[in-house]
Amino acid sequence: MTTITQVPTVPLTAEQLAGMNSAFAADPVLKRTQNAIARVSVDELAIDHQLATALSTTVSNRIDDWKVTNQKKSGRCWLFAALNLLRAGAKEVLDVKEFEFSQNYAMYFDKLERANYFLQSILDTAERPEDDRLVSYLLQTLMGDGGQWDMAVNVFRKYGAVPKAAMPETESSSNTGRMNAVLCSLLRRGAHELRALRSAGDTAAEGQARERIIAEVHRILTLHLGTPPSSFEWEYTDDKKAFHREGVLTPQEFLAKYTTITLDDYVCLVDDPRAEHPKGSTLTVEHLGNVVGAAPVLYLNVDIALAKRLAKEAILDGQPVWFGCDVGPQMVRKDGIWDARLYDYAGLYGAELAMDKETRVRFGESAMTHAMLLTGVDVLDGEARRWRVENSWGDENGDQGFYTMADNWFDEYVFEVVVDKSRLSAELQEALQADPIVLPAWDPMGALA
Repeated sequence: MTTITQVPTVPLTAEQLAGMNSAFAADPVLKRTQNAIARVSVDELAIDHQLATALSTTVSNRIDDWKVTNQKKSGRCWLFAALNLLRAGAKEVLDVKEFEFSQNYAMYFDKLERANYFLQSILDTAERPEDDRLVSYLLQTLMGDGGQWDMAVNVFRKYGAVPKAAMPETESSSNTGRMNAVLCSLLRRGAHELRALRSAGDTAAEGQARERIIAEVHRILTLHLGTPPSSFEWEYTDDKKAFHREGVLTPQEFLAKYTTITLDDYVCLVDDPRAEHPKGSTLTVEHLGNVVGAAPVLYLNVDIALAKRLAKEAILDGQPVWFGCDVGPQMVRKDGIWDARLYDYAGLYGAELAMDKETRVRFGESAMTHAMLLTGVDVLDGEARRWRVENSWGDENGDQGFYTMADNWFDEYVFEVVVDKSRLSAELQEALQADPIVLPAWDPMGALA
């Protein structure tokens, strides 16, 4: 039985409102600020112009010599960042400066597998009522574009990868909203049907319905994104003008031949600042994934200082680093810069807004929203001062699409980096074998980039 504690109500009064209006009108600074905000973006008023212009965009150690990619009107940043990590090695093998894997191909199979994963979750929770928190969460969050590093690895392991020419972008791959809406409608209807069949105990009809629903998802994806190749003829000219005729390759063969990293060697480090999730522990999130039967998403919780050090060491060794962050706060998108002190909203509004990282996570103010690639770091006396970032928002902003991150922003808004396990201490490598803490599906650490 639930006990409800009666809390005294405190309604707003006319006298209270009149007092606030009078105080506002009597303050000339507020009046001038009100006039300015009426005509100018509040960001233009809150920005520390001196700080913004003082943030250098040069770095002492830079890997990239290529152009950025563009996810356009889609949420595929995690796949773009993962494929951009893979292409760093592919360019060396191919001996070309510019190369892209097909992001459309990877998304196609992520969507197909994710539909099956959703249906599995619906059947796994079929004994719960529709308004159960987990069931409601599954129904509300299905078929978004976002994902995690381990989910990208699941797709690559099973389906390989292809060059962009083998499965180029379509209108729907670059603008996923309508396709996703249709898929959500189909799968929610399918969830209703499967729950009813499970309740009736009709196992044969349930299996047939699930197979039909997946076939319908496949049809919709193929109409929107095209038919993914099971094999393709690969020919190219390298930067020395030498022509290569490689014959017919499968996507799995292409991935194995033209990438230089072993996916299983990489681990996702997170900075979960909540005390109940100790540093050095592993974490997973229930019902977070995309491929039924694949290994679950696994995080190793570490101090942000360690994550930064390992990311710096990887870059100094010539290896880009996949990372996830809360991208929006304290960013000037046009200039392509982040600094934790860029905007003084508290000073502008006269209201305290700052929270530490743990409080922001606990109260829904901050979570991972975007994935990118670290491709450079400025190091002075052994310490990182700023970071160069390959974004996937096209080349219009920043340094032709590359952004600059102040080191203080890394501390506050980066949540996740992916590094080779060999960089971990023996103690942390051993910690990877421990049973993970299982977080609920709606936990902030389950946020998708």
